[in-house]
Amino acid sequence: MSAVAGTGTLTKLALRRDRLMIPGWLYALAASVVGSAASFRSLYGEQSQRADLARSMNASGPLRALYGPVYDWNSIGALTGWRMGVLGAALAGLMSILLVVRHTRDEEESGRQEMLTATAIDRRAPLTAALSAAATANAAIFVVIAAGMAVLGQALAGSVALGLQIAGGGLMFGAIAAVTAQVTESARLARGLAGAVLGAAFLLRGAGDAASADSGSAAVWASPLGWLEHLRPYDTGGESWWVLLPTAALTAAAVAAAYALAARRDSGAGLLPARPGPATGARWLNGPFALAWRLQRGAFYGWAFGLAVAGALYGSVTRSVGDLIGDNAQVNDIIERMGGHRGLTDSFLALTMGLLGIMASVFAVQSVLRLRAEENGLGAEAVLAHPVGRLRWAASHLALAVLGPAVLLAVAGALMGLIYGTAVSDIGGQLPRLTFAAVAQAPAVWVLAGLGTLLFGLLPRAVPGIWGLLGLFLALGQLGPVLRVPQPVMDLSPFTHLPGLPGGHSDRVLPLSATPYLWLLLVAAAAFAVGLAGLRRRDLTAGA
Repeated sequence: MSAVAGTGTLTKLALRRDRLMIPGWLYALAASVVGSAASFRSLYGEQSQRADLARSMNASGPLRALYGPVYDWNSIGALTGWRMGVLGAALAGLMSILLVVRHTRDEEESGRQEMLTATAIDRRAPLTAALSAAATANAAIFVVIAAGMAVLGQALAGSVALGLQIAGGGLMFGAIAAVTAQVTESARLARGLAGAVLGAAFLLRGAGDAASADSGSAAVWASPLGWLEHLRPYDTGGESWWVLLPTAALTAAAVAAAYALAARRDSGAGLLPARPGPATGARWLNGPFALAWRLQRGAFYGWAFGLAVAGALYGSVTRSVGDLIGDNAQVNDIIERMGGHRGLTDSFLALTMGLLGIMASVFAVQSVLRLRAEENGLGAEAVLAHPVGRLRWAASHLALAVLGPAVLLAVAGALMGLIYGTAVSDIGGQLPRLTFAAVAQAPAVWVLAGLGTLLFGLLPRAVPGIWGLLGLFLALGQLGPVLRVPQPVMDLSPFTHLPGLPGGHSDRVLPLSATPYLWLLLVAAAAFAVGLAGLRRRDLTAGA
């Protein structure tokens, strides 16, 4: 049999299955990069303004940890590369991890790959198809970002470098995911290991940049994302193209290792044997709610760590937000329109609360999508074969979609309040204040979870479209005020209707009211109710 037998067919199948997922990621990344460039051009059009921004950013260790130091500020493209280069590469890496594991270990775990490889398909074809799908997605990202930046009038060489910086991160971590998919027997563990490598690379690079604003930190060079950081798109002295060589070498080595490991193991097995469980299960594992928690606890712990880190970073930079913004009236105006009217610091805090709400929404969406995954993987059938009704089974996962984000937001808000309160010697005041402001984002998150449940109950094939809604809400929240999007369009996002706590909403001079929260809760409850009613009436595995 040819070594590539069936690869083309499986690649077409993978791209067809990802016809919503890949465009969603492409839109989110391209809009973030091009939108950032447009906002920088509007807000920092003068060289002196860009120099002040760079000076403030490089003086803040937490901000260097998040974005890296500003090496060049002579052009809008250079600021865009600083703002989105490493962050975009990490997001593209996350996209590639999800794609590769979905078409390799997920397929083996479900048993579908065994049926496919029983036909005239080479056993390496699924891995090749998964890598091809990830490469196609990253190639599209490269083309759209490079073309978008060039259309905005930025240098062609820098635009190509920025596109390669982001797509290179995607290819590199897609290859790493191909290795973890061969090592483990569980798709969740494969994603977790690859995600841990991505997180470690980001934290290692962040620690190095936080410690020093120059390029000589050993921690930065020890991180694959640190290599890409030093590509420096739009740098006045020229891009450092050579850093793409170690990136390509690591990608090629990981791909070669994945193929070698795939040839040494049995289909459906991993190189790391699964640990045998206890002879008898714990009493608390009895019931669908305990099962749902066990299935989702890994994602919950991961997001808890991520939001805790975000809350700590935001809390550490809040005290210096005035120095960061400086005298730029346009930035002050935008932050107040995004966050509130009771002062610049509270407006900045309100803006960060919205970002935390979007992050918590990702976990809520994952919890809702778990229902569809259990349905397609026939796990729901096994549960419903027992005296468990459909509503009880669905409620077990939706309870995590409702309670989980509230807990995540509370963790992030508490850490933000603790660190900021320590900096201003007011822990007793800031800790409860910021914790409440963070948890107040939960009703908007529940609306998104409710919309996902509605799709699951009525249009199960369209459930992945919930990611598109999340991307739309993110774009409206971050780019809408900058681009002055009309208010009726902004109102499509549930996050727009929340008072900008802790500063209050800039468009409302009335005191904080419970009305917007009641309306959001009503919409969320209605969406949950309609979705669950649809689940009771439709056939399971419909549209699988």
